Amino acid sequence: MADGLQLDRVCIERDGTRLIEIDRTVAPGEVLTVMGPSGVGKSTLLAFITGTLPAGFSGHGTVRLDGTDITRLPPDRRRVGILFQDDLLFPHLSVGANLAFGLSENVSRAKRREKVQHALDEIGLPSFFDRDPATLSGGQKARVALMRMLLADPRALLLDEAFSGLDAALRAQMRDLVFARAIDRRLPVLMVTHDAEDARAADGAVIELGAA
Repeated sequence: MADGLQLDRVCIERDGTRLIEIDRTVAPGEVLTVMGPSGVGKSTLLAFITGTLPAGFSGHGTVRLDGTDITRLPPDRRRVGILFQDDLLFPHLSVGANLAFGLSENVSRAKRREKVQHALDEIGLPSFFDRDPATLSGGQKARVALMRMLLADPRALLLDEAFSGLDAALRAQMRDLVFARAIDRRLPVLMVTHDAEDARAADGAVIELGAA
């Protein structure tokens, strides 16, 4: 079996109507973009991959990650990371505690602090361990959300309109950061977006969907 994220004859339906059909493999370090307007089923495709398909939808086909069939695994065993438009940081936890949340329970307390501090250094926020997430800028929150996801050691990355809430300059910075980290870690990336600039920045294959 090939490495990467394989979508084998995946089909998403609602009330018997086919929304998306896709049969593709995303290799490690590559980005596949699925473009289309709101309501076409892009986010629902990602929900099928993560095992969180909402009621009213049905999904068929097989999802493989590095050759392993994960289609019927519970979401927490799939090792698929996802970033949304909203950062979804826990408001009652410090920045450091938010990052530590992504780590395995098997990591010792001392090692957790070390890993979190290294992550903060990597995203240019070395002194932010004890900061309240409410005091962060939009770009800082986005970087923390990215690193929290990466600390969970995913084997694939999904982007659900992840850059659409940012202004133009910050959007470009976050795209560069996310794609660079994905390539460095050889993660297959599946991005859904309605923005052609996101697709151009990804520099990968694009699937365009029409209105449902």
